[in-house]
Amino acid sequence: MKRVIVEFISVLMVLTACTPASTNSVSTPQNDKLAEILARGTLVIATDADYAPQSQLLVNASPNPDTKCSPTQYTTDQMAGFDVEVATEIARHLGVEPCFVTPPWSQLVAGSWGDNWDVHVGSVAITFDRMQVLYFSQPYYATPTVILIHKDNVTFKNPEDLSGKRIGICVGCTFESYLKGTLQIPGEKIEYRIQNAQIVGYENEGPAIEALSAGDGVELDAVMTILPLAKQTIASGKPVVILGEPLLFAYASVTLDRSSRRDPVRLLDEISKIIRELHATAVLKNLSMKYQGLDLTQEAAHYDIAALNQIH
Repeated sequence: MKRVIVEFISVLMVLTACTPASTNSVSTPQNDKLAEILARGTLVIATDADYAPQSQLLVNASPNPDTKCSPTQYTTDQMAGFDVEVATEIARHLGVEPCFVTPPWSQLVAGSWGDNWDVHVGSVAITFDRMQVLYFSQPYYATPTVILIHKDNVTFKNPEDLSGKRIGICVGCTFESYLKGTLQIPGEKIEYRIQNAQIVGYENEGPAIEALSAGDGVELDAVMTILPLAKQTIASGKPVVILGEPLLFAYASVTLDRSSRRDPVRLLDEISKIIRELHATAVLKNLSMKYQGLDLTQEAAHYDIAALNQIH
């Protein structure tokens, strides 16, 4: 009898092991971020309201009257830019409407979003520090970092000349980590060419560029930013020029919050799949040419995001 009981228990254990844990594995809007988005019919995207040509809020534009977006969110009719169109393409491939919000950059890169938005599409560079609180998709473009100086300056010939000088950056950006000598970008070997800079922080580079434009050495000696924004600034007539070649290249991805109450992994995988398709069909290349005047997508297309082993 004892042997029969033991055999019965053994069989029961085998059957139990072969039975899926259905209650835990089923994706629902209550436990899965992708399922929540599909059920809601909208993708809530965080981006910057004043970061042309990447993203810009069109102040006088009216929202789509047939939108599913909430009154506190913006529709595609109210936003423009490279990041905005990338986000819109992702939403289109998911079969939902894109809705935009514009929280501060420092909040976006810190994680702990409280599920107030689903993703951030805002030219966010992959770094090891950010990977502690955010998930990163397949990159959609590579961002060259450059230095702007005032056009009247005749003393700065290379980045090393800015050692000890006042440099404007956006707080929490890779530029700040670079100047502190702590930046670590997966797949990138970084040469720190500027030492002991006086770091002057801003919410984004816009106010820093305004300060630099006040005159050579008046408020700032230089500003660090990405190449597309630098080119846009020069084209707008600001009295600045680019100093030398790019300091470094970083890979920009869509980010998701690791602390989300709903599992974001399926959404992360689906977004990476969509971005790879947008690379393969040259949609990203064409958008880069449209907004940035050059193709900054090729290196990002070949980036091996799986090598980062984000999902433990």
